[in-house]
Amino acid sequence: MKKVAVLGAGSWGTALSIVLADNGHDVRLWTHREEQANIINETHKNENYLEIMIPKKIKAYSNLEEAIKDVSAIVLVVPTKAIREVSGQLNNILDSFPTIIHASKGIEPGSLKRVSQMIDEEIEGYNYEDIVVLSGPSHAEEVALRQPTTVTVASINEEKSKIAQELFFNESFRVYTSNDVIGIELGGALKNIIALGAGISDGLGYGDNAKAALITRGLAEITRLGTSLGANPLSFLGLPGVGDLIVTCTSVHSRNWRAGNLLGKGKNLDEVLEQMGMVVEGVRTAKAAYQFAKEQDVEMPITSGIYQILFNDVKPREVVEQLMNRDKREEMDDLSTLLRNRYAQ
Repeated sequence: MKKVAVLGAGSWGTALSIVLADNGHDVRLWTHREEQANIINETHKNENYLEIMIPKKIKAYSNLEEAIKDVSAIVLVVPTKAIREVSGQLNNILDSFPTIIHASKGIEPGSLKRVSQMIDEEIEGYNYEDIVVLSGPSHAEEVALRQPTTVTVASINEEKSKIAQELFFNESFRVYTSNDVIGIELGGALKNIIALGAGISDGLGYGDNAKAALITRGLAEITRLGTSLGANPLSFLGLPGVGDLIVTCTSVHSRNWRAGNLLGKGKNLDEVLEQMGMVVEGVRTAKAAYQFAKEQDVEMPITSGIYQILFNDVKPREVVEQLMNRDKREEMDDLSTLLRNRYAQ
C-alpha cells in the first residue's frame, strides 16, 4: 500500500482516486475548497462532478500540506491554468521527493509550455526527466464505474513510468508505458481542439461523413505539429493519440464536444462557457496551438478555423466552407513524409 495525494477534486481527479483506492492505496483527495472537502468526507459523494459513491477509504483535504504529508506519489489533476499556482505551492512545502504524475491535458498560451515543463519550472529539485504524464481515452464517468479503460503513462525515466504503472494498473484500468513524453502530452492536449470541431459539426447538423473527415484530418494536424516538436509520430497512432481523439470527438461525456455542439448551434463562446460551468481545456489549447503552428510554420487549417470561431467571431459555416474549398492535394503526403523522414536514417 502506498500513500498517494491526488490534487484536484474534479471528475477526473475523483475517478483516478477511485482507481487508486481500489488498488488498496491510502488516497488523499485535495481540493482548494473546504466546503467540497467536507461534503466528500461526510457524504462520500462529489455530485457536482460525478454521480457515484466514493469509497470511504478516500479522505478529502482542503489543506495542501496535510494532503501531501508522507506521500510516495502526487497525482496532479488540476486544470492547466492552475498548474503553475499549485506547483508553486508544492515547491514551498515539499520536504521530500515523491513521484509526480500529472493527468492534465493542455498547453500554456504565451509560453507554449507543456504541463510537465511547467511543473519542472515551478518545483525546485525535480528533473523534467522524472515527471510522469498519464493520458489516454478515459472518460472519468466510465473510469469511476470501473468500466474497461486503457491509458499510457510516459516518462523519460523508465523507473518512474513503471512506478506509475504499478500504482494504477488493475483489472479494469490497464496501463501501458512509454518514453515519448512530448507525444503523449501533445496528443492529449491537441485532441481537445478537434473535439470542439466535432461538436461544432454535430451542432451544425452535419453527419458522420463530416465528423469522420474532421477526426482523420485533425489527426494529421496533431501529427504534423507534434513531430515538428520532437514527438514520435507513432505515438499519435496509439492510445493517447487516435484513441483519445476518437473518444473525445464522439462522446456526450466530452466537455469539449459539448462546448463545440453549443457553438455549432449558434451560441457565442461566453455563453457556452457560462452554460458549461466547467473548464473546457480545448478553448485555451486552441489559442496555444494556433500560436505554435505559426511559430513552427506548420499547416493546421482545422485548428486555425476553430481559433477563428472562438476568438474572432467567425461563423462556423464560413469556416466549413473555407476548409472544403482549400487547394487540392494528396491525402497521404503528410504522414508518409513524416515517417519516411524519421525512419530513413
